[in-house]
Amino acid sequence: MKHTEQENAAGGWGSLKEVGNALLHEHVVLEGSKLLLHQNKPDGYACVSCAWAKPANPHPFEFCESGAKATAWEVTSKRCSEEFFAQHSVGELLGWSDHQLEAVGRLTTPLRWDSASDRYLPIDWDSALQEIGRELRAVPAEQRKGVVFYSSGRAALEASYMYQLFARMYGNNNLPDSSNMCHESTSVALPKTIGVPIGTVSLEDFEQTDCIFFFGQNVGTNSPRMLHQLQEARRRGVPIITFNPLKEAGLMHFSNPQSPLEMLTPTETTISTQYLQVRAGGDIGALLGLCKALVEADDTARAYGTPRVLDVAFLAEHAAGLEEFLATVRATTWERIEHESGLMRQDLVAAAATYAAAEKVIGIYGMGLTQHRHGVLNVQMLTNFLLLRGNIGKPGAGVCPVRGHSNVQGQRTVGITEKPELAPLDQLKELYHFEPPREKGLNTVEACEGMLDGSVTAFIGLGGNFLRAVPDTERMEEAWSRLRLTVQVSTKLNRSHLVHGEIAYILPCLGRIEIDRQASGEQSVSVEDSTGCMHGSKGRAEPAGKLLRSEPAIIAGLARATLDDNPAVPWDDWVADYSRIRDAIARTYPEIFHDFNARMWTPGGFRRPVAAAHRQWKTPNGKANFIVPAVMDADPDQARPHNGILRLFTLRSDSQFNTTIYNEDDRFRGIKGGRRVLLINASDLTQLGLQEDQLVDAHAVSTDGVERTVHGLRLVRYDVPSGCVGGYYPECNPLLALSHHALESKVPAAKSIAITLTPSQLAAAVGG
Repeated sequence: MKHTEQENAAGGWGSLKEVGNALLHEHVVLEGSKLLLHQNKPDGYACVSCAWAKPANPHPFEFCESGAKATAWEVTSKRCSEEFFAQHSVGELLGWSDHQLEAVGRLTTPLRWDSASDRYLPIDWDSALQEIGRELRAVPAEQRKGVVFYSSGRAALEASYMYQLFARMYGNNNLPDSSNMCHESTSVALPKTIGVPIGTVSLEDFEQTDCIFFFGQNVGTNSPRMLHQLQEARRRGVPIITFNPLKEAGLMHFSNPQSPLEMLTPTETTISTQYLQVRAGGDIGALLGLCKALVEADDTARAYGTPRVLDVAFLAEHAAGLEEFLATVRATTWERIEHESGLMRQDLVAAAATYAAAEKVIGIYGMGLTQHRHGVLNVQMLTNFLLLRGNIGKPGAGVCPVRGHSNVQGQRTVGITEKPELAPLDQLKELYHFEPPREKGLNTVEACEGMLDGSVTAFIGLGGNFLRAVPDTERMEEAWSRLRLTVQVSTKLNRSHLVHGEIAYILPCLGRIEIDRQASGEQSVSVEDSTGCMHGSKGRAEPAGKLLRSEPAIIAGLARATLDDNPAVPWDDWVADYSRIRDAIARTYPEIFHDFNARMWTPGGFRRPVAAAHRQWKTPNGKANFIVPAVMDADPDQARPHNGILRLFTLRSDSQFNTTIYNEDDRFRGIKGGRRVLLINASDLTQLGLQEDQLVDAHAVSTDGVERTVHGLRLVRYDVPSGCVGGYYPECNPLLALSHHALESKVPAAKSIAITLTPSQLAAAVGG
């Protein structure tokens, strides 16, 4: 592993080189280049990585570096065939890295694990589906709550609708998805404050805003296409204030690869006009400081008879809980705010002054807010901040959670949820003539708890790499291997296939970019983006193998093999023509999806109703609600930095999407050739008696008696707040206790983990 100087700008020649390298490495230079011309276009396919919005009038190249890598990764010419499994046992493959496993290529045939040879062997589709169905049918009705139906966030609306129906007809609401690990805190927080579970901002709002605040979201790697909107805003003179522990390239500067001027000259756009490096877990304190500065400015304005800083007319008409919130703000001292946030008063006051000078402000955030013990409160503190000046429900303003996976929000919209109150159970009963289960299902953390205590016995995975994504890696791998049945619908090999149940199947599926041919012809699917807009998506690449089946076809096959016949559910008709699935979705959710087939190709998508965007508050009291913070530390269950204890936050590289690792470099942070690193402040190196480039072992500060350690991490001196360290996900997941999750939402609190460091035993073993 080598560490060089980090890049200070996203885009530019570096991005073009990365895109070219990705296409070359997957041997799809010509085909991939042609495909990218249709990515995120109204007549093309939706990107398989992030969920950022797709404009009605797209740029000539409406893809980013991350999206191009995802496309190359999916349409690769490399194949993970039955010959590969004949050459490698599962035990051998367990020693491969995440990158090495997926880099083998696309899966091409259904597989069943054979215990005698410890290999995955090919199996025909009919046999695989019938055997899986036989196992699921054999589970007694009273034990079916031990079967989990997980989805990763990539499956389109059509497959997701069928999947939730399959699970509920089987007998439970065990429908955890990747949202449980990221933005479930949003889905819990926003309904209480503004009455909707999603953000209120559209792309049009970016054209009208005059100020943007960023919290815990790395646009340069997680949603690079947003940089177009940010660059256009900056060209209008819009200030962007960023709160993030690390200085990230995409939040500092952007060189637009589609601009000849910026590619041929040193020209670039400064993104953040003020950058505040909040400490891990300090966002509540930072937001409270911003609110305190506003309230003090408003008190001064009222005393001198000058225009008010708070939007008193909006607050009087629309808000509840204001006085209690203001009392807490006034009672909190600046000394405590500085201590908790790690920021200086004058910097927070300056940021608040910029906010107060603007009329239309957007608040953008990511998992830097949601993945904390008080992740729900983090989000609610942001809405408190926006509400003080009426910055929700008017053009150019609002709250903007940036979702990760390409249809994770859409899956929830069509029923992928463990919460029965959020699913249209009565409509499903009427349409499909069965009694849906009314008992709450398992979310991701609860599913893991069930595996640990033995109450969960079977796992069906619609995409993803569940075992690498969840916390407590070592404990979960041991529990996972005790499952009776694991079934995974996948495009590529990953570790969740290798640490398997007693009976294990891999069912290879088409990717979204591939042509999906069914009885009625080539099919299209649909997805929902981060702003609540629905888009059509049509595959354009030839399938990676003749035996691949689509996700709807696999789900229908599993359902037919598992469930009793029900003439009201036309599984075969749905697979033959996906427009019939969309008709069923429209009947189930008429307010959102009326005229679904007619509207799905609308340029820019058609938007679901978002009442709060129009200042209609669907809360119990009909108001936008201020939430009083009961704590200042977002992670009070974790030891504070002192006496050798540090707070670890996990992060992703620029060559990564969730658990998919495209390569082991992170060019934005200057990391080359390895991911087992910790980014650490120079003062902490000195205080702990450690040295840059030293190998260390990281130990979680345990509160449950379980030892959690990651060995052999290399220290990299970096500009990170004192007392904090950054490490890559999922490599650092073994340090995250399953019990360290957000209250209410149960999102794993990966952004603040108390750890200690010791010289590595690995280094000692080799004498270095």
